[in-house]
Amino acid sequence: MDFTFSEEQQAAAEAARGVFADVAPDAVPSPALTTGAVADGFDRALWARLADADLLSLLSAEEYGGAGLDAVALCLVLRESAKVLARVPLLENSAAMAAVQAYGGPELRAELLERAGRGEVVLTVASSGRTGHDPAELAVTARQEEGEGADWILDGVQTAVPWAYDADYIVVPAHTAADRTVLALVPRVHDGVAPAEQFSTSGERLGELRLESARIAARDVIDVEGAWEWLRDLLTTGTCALALGLGERVLRMSSEYTSKREQFGFPVATFQAVAVQAADRYIDLRAMEVTLWQAAWRIASGARGTLPVAGDVAVAKIWASEGVRRVVQTAQHLHGGFGADVDYPLHRYHAWAKHLELSLGPAAAHEEALGDLLAAHSLG
Repeated sequence: MDFTFSEEQQAAAEAARGVFADVAPDAVPSPALTTGAVADGFDRALWARLADADLLSLLSAEEYGGAGLDAVALCLVLRESAKVLARVPLLENSAAMAAVQAYGGPELRAELLERAGRGEVVLTVASSGRTGHDPAELAVTARQEEGEGADWILDGVQTAVPWAYDADYIVVPAHTAADRTVLALVPRVHDGVAPAEQFSTSGERLGELRLESARIAARDVIDVEGAWEWLRDLLTTGTCALALGLGERVLRMSSEYTSKREQFGFPVATFQAVAVQAADRYIDLRAMEVTLWQAAWRIASGARGTLPVAGDVAVAKIWASEGVRRVVQTAQHLHGGFGADVDYPLHRYHAWAKHLELSLGPAAAHEEALGDLLAAHSLG
């Protein structure tokens, strides 16, 4: 087996490193010093640079102006973005575009994909459900009016929608009376659509999306079996990539700090207790990495396995949630009080890590899902 990344995937990662090279993690106010959002919107200047580098259209086919790459390439780019806490909807926009391309109709693809790839249209996804703990597809109901090609009517509430005040369209999973899940592309400004402000631990502004008889045209609704599950798996795997990139940067910060900080005339990095803790966190990161690439490869290749791809995604998210939490907690311990200094970036990484740990389900939720899959599928 060849476990190396392709030249195209490596080129995408290299392009991302170039774009993110001058991004300062503390370029916006600290979430510890603001009562509301740390900024009014995402980093539009960085968004434009990502578009210029063709990193917003990685997963789009060439006919839509994209590179035609896969989930592995996207995760490589997301990994780099998290190292600098890039404040852009790269994951949500890319995943939504990929779902539209894979499952949307020709009219919808022609309308959105090229514009989204150029950064002119921004997409996000409502994936947290009504409370953040229940399935997202059950939080909103969808019914289609009588007649072929008739409009759909949406009612319900989705909480903690990322970039809800910045996106042009929000992809909303909704369930029908026939117990099917559809994906509706809901315009941010639309009759029957009302957002309410919420705030993440990272200080970013989220939105509680309230839908009251929101009428959506049939062409903007994806009614294909498996579309939501595929999109959710891609979002979850992308979240694991963000957690890995963040964790790697935090461990490096800890290494640099403990190598310079001296106690009793020696760098604290030379003390056995410090080295053991750092080694444990390195093991966490390598486990996060290998499970991430397994999940991303399953999504990209469509390869069959003993368990459905959701099983690999669950394993990756379990490691990502637990691992990134342990990495930032150990970093705070090794930095001492300096880790809480708002003039030092570690506290911001800690806040982002907590958000990533819980996004699209904490470890316990994915352990339960994995248990259900193991019960339903024989491993023999």
